[in-house]
Amino acid sequence: MTSRELLYVKTVTEEKSISRAAKKLFITQPSLSQSIQRIENSLGTKLFNRTPEGLVATYAGERYYQVACKILKIYDDFESDIKDINSMKKGQISIGITNHLGNIILPKILPEFKEQCPYVTLTVYEGSTDSQEVKLLSGELDFAILHAPKKDTSPLLNYEILANDPFIIAIDQNNPLVKSAKVMEGYTYPVLDLKLLKNEKFIMLHEDQRIRHIADSILAKAKIVPEIILTLKNYETAQSMAGKGIGITLLPEDYARLTSLESEPVFLSIEKKYTPGWDLCITTTNSSFLSHTDQYFLSLVRKYFSKEK
Repeated sequence: MTSRELLYVKTVTEEKSISRAAKKLFITQPSLSQSIQRIENSLGTKLFNRTPEGLVATYAGERYYQVACKILKIYDDFESDIKDINSMKKGQISIGITNHLGNIILPKILPEFKEQCPYVTLTVYEGSTDSQEVKLLSGELDFAILHAPKKDTSPLLNYEILANDPFIIAIDQNNPLVKSAKVMEGYTYPVLDLKLLKNEKFIMLHEDQRIRHIADSILAKAKIVPEIILTLKNYETAQSMAGKGIGITLLPEDYARLTSLESEPVFLSIEKKYTPGWDLCITTTNSSFLSHTDQYFLSLVRKYFSKEK
């Protein structure tokens, strides 16, 4: 029972004539007659009786007509839904993003997005980078905005790099090493030779956090095995403790600008030879299907946050 067969029976029932129905359907009368005959043969029953008033549906024909009307209406509604989704009038997006990136990115993106797509429902999952990657692979998210790993990337995930955010050193302003930092062109803050930190105590985030992965990578390149005296979940707390002289921490430059602390640490830049940074990226799976609405949202992310040329 195809949509074409449903339409043929529906039209013949309404027109009560093969010739009028054929004309309305833009097919030949013999072709329509043969089609109706095939449908009746496949069902094993007649759908129409010939009367002086024209073709009249049998009981089976009337039931076929009722079902055909319902199915064709569902099909038409579905086509309209797809058209609305493709034109971004409606739909749903499931997004993964870290808490901190959500604070940076969503306020910038959502006003413009909602103006263009007011009836699109957004579901935002805020969690760790690793948990977002798991949800992407399970199909729970359409895409995620996160920071790419330094290594061990999944072959099933695509990372579209948008920008690199350098990491910096947060250190107590009274630490003697502050005076060893030098102003250098191309750096936001005075640059400190990373190897001078080898005897310092460190405040680090937990090992399951991507900030920690990047910090470990930077220190490893300087051949520093850090003496960790405090492990935290919150980078703001780590930054605050660094300002109070508890220890030294490494954090992204953009994150340092987000906070205003009672005890502000001094920020120092790290030489580029240590590749001290992480990459903001759009993450999708190899098998991802991105709707027009998904693509529009991501175009806004690229518009405001891509620094790659």
